[in-house]
Amino acid sequence: MADVRRTDSGIEIKPLYTADDLDGWDPDEMLGLPGEAPFTRGVYPSMYRGRLWTMRQYSGFGDAASTNERFHFLLNAGQTGLSCAFDLPTQMGYDSDHPRAEGEVGKVGVAIDTLDDMRILLKDVPLDKVTTSMTINSTAAILLLMYELVAEEQGVDSKVISGTIQNDILKEYIARGTYVYPPRESMRLITDIFAYCAEHVPRWNTISISGYHIREAGSTAAQEIAFTLADAIAYVQAAVDAGLDVDDFAPRLSFFWNGHNHFFEEVAKFRASRRMWHTIMTDRFGAKDPKSKMLRFHTQTGGSTLTAQQPLNNVVRVALQALAAVMGGTQSLHTNGFDEALSLPTEHAARLALRTQQIIGHEAGVVDTPDPLAGSYLVESLTDEVERAAWEYIERIDEMGGAVAAIEQGYQMDEIMNSAYEYTKSIDDGERTIVGLNRFTIDDEPEPEVFPIDPALEPAQKQRLSDFKANRDGAAISDRLEAVRETARGGDNLLYPMKDALRAGATLGEVSDALRDVFGMYQP
Repeated sequence: MADVRRTDSGIEIKPLYTADDLDGWDPDEMLGLPGEAPFTRGVYPSMYRGRLWTMRQYSGFGDAASTNERFHFLLNAGQTGLSCAFDLPTQMGYDSDHPRAEGEVGKVGVAIDTLDDMRILLKDVPLDKVTTSMTINSTAAILLLMYELVAEEQGVDSKVISGTIQNDILKEYIARGTYVYPPRESMRLITDIFAYCAEHVPRWNTISISGYHIREAGSTAAQEIAFTLADAIAYVQAAVDAGLDVDDFAPRLSFFWNGHNHFFEEVAKFRASRRMWHTIMTDRFGAKDPKSKMLRFHTQTGGSTLTAQQPLNNVVRVALQALAAVMGGTQSLHTNGFDEALSLPTEHAARLALRTQQIIGHEAGVVDTPDPLAGSYLVESLTDEVERAAWEYIERIDEMGGAVAAIEQGYQMDEIMNSAYEYTKSIDDGERTIVGLNRFTIDDEPEPEVFPIDPALEPAQKQRLSDFKANRDGAAISDRLEAVRETARGGDNLLYPMKDALRAGATLGEVSDALRDVFGMYQP
């Protein structure tokens, strides 16, 4: 039987690559220089020689005070940006006292119900100096407005604060499931955020268009960038259709990629995505500002690649995935804790994950020159092949009427499901080796340390919420929530009445309910 090697996207790897594999290949057209079109080699001329990527470890659990404590632990350990996870009720627009929140409060992220919670979350965090990324989608506008209100209370101008909201609702329908409203109503919220931030929070990245969760759901590398870029096309088109100038909002768009196990394909994926985005923004949307054509991205190492068996093996997986992200030119990086297949990361695991980035940045020498793998016969061939495969998917989605129409037909979900099945089957059949899982296993593994969950957390959060509600002007809040509904029925920007309602003391769940009353809830 022939020894055929393939990447995760099914691209065949030849036994040897030579100059013949790049015959007729024009480096000026395909590469350019770092910081110049088509940005294959990176979005900045000196890349990490000038400044390392932002080391942004993902945090968020329990209540706001617990997460604030972890924020300060990581900042003191040398982290350069915050990244916050929210619990499922917060993601789905429910307060902690809602029946659907039962048993989920503070479990996969921090519970944020009120402006008071946001104040506690950000206590003693210098919002004029620290950038904050918030992994939030359906309720992204609410969390952004709370953040802005707390900054104002701290005396920090909203034009100074910077960070990112994920705000990528289309991938929720494709791969993740924390949607609330139907797709077209959700798209309105996103374009309202674009317009609001362009005027009031100009340094904020208004969307982090995410391939991460698409890959976690089982896609290939080529599907990851294809489906994500198709979503990005839909967001840009919706904003243009809403009357926004592309160069007014496109420079604040950012992306979020997964760092998976096939080292060279991952490097190729990052490079191909930049080249494709330059083409899309130039040819489809006529962007003039070079910053509109730069694909800037955050990377998180692959959670789905971690094993509960022999969890210390995950340290090596994470290091290789992080190195691929750096070699591929990431602007921001989160490295998973080795214990995350078992629980939230312990402090020990979180510190080691951060040290992994610091060792790559300060000891490995890979930051001394931009795009050090440029010109590799293998890497350039793979970059071209990943790009070709991704364009094929985008063309199919275009034929269906775009990303939203394709989602409504279930196209991306079916493609991901098929890829996930093939990947899992290859592990089960032994065709693919996962060290410690289906080969090189050991018996009688010691019990690992896991992050403890405090059973008193949920009742305490509900009590804080009850106390907060008892000290409000109910009539004023009712009026402001009605203004949210009235704006939702019309066409004005929703963020202004939402901000008024939150400032008056409305909760995240109450503002979400006001929108649910008008938009309804999405049922796939």
